[in-house]
Amino acid sequence: MIRAAWLLVALCAATTAVGQPASAPAAKSGAQASKAAAKAPRASRPAWAELSADQQQTLAPLKPDWERLAPENKRKWLGIAKRYPRMAPQEQERVQKRMHDWARLTPEQRRVARESYKNIAKAPPERRANLRQQWAEYQALPQAERQSLVRPAKPAPKKKKP
Repeated sequence: MIRAAWLLVALCAATTAVGQPASAPAAKSGAQASKAAAKAPRASRPAWAELSADQQQTLAPLKPDWERLAPENKRKWLGIAKRYPRMAPQEQERVQKRMHDWARLTPEQRRVARESYKNIAKAPPERRANLRQQWAEYQALPQAERQSLVRPAKPAPKKKKP
């Protein structure tokens, strides 16, 4: 069961390879804070409406969240959209799937995925190799067996009636 949990962590990290980085530390010096404030008006650029039709088509799964993305995340996604036409069809399909998967995650799930990705990235090379091997083993399982390893979601707490 622990092995299955690690596999699911690796899955989460793998599907967020093109995801957003974690937010910056909360504590900033006065100079950094004023520099960030000076950049604040440009934080929402480019707006969704300012994207080209090709960019909008490529980045369509991100449309609902686009205006809330940090500028560095927008730059990352725009870089992916720029490379997209040169990608092989299989890679385009993979990028689209990951964008759809990322867009469906809740903010909490995204936070957990980012943390998992950071932890795996910091792991020693032999640990990462072990995780890749476990991931390959998991991917080789039949779909039904993979589904049996997924933990069911916790039910929402029941509200008491007045």
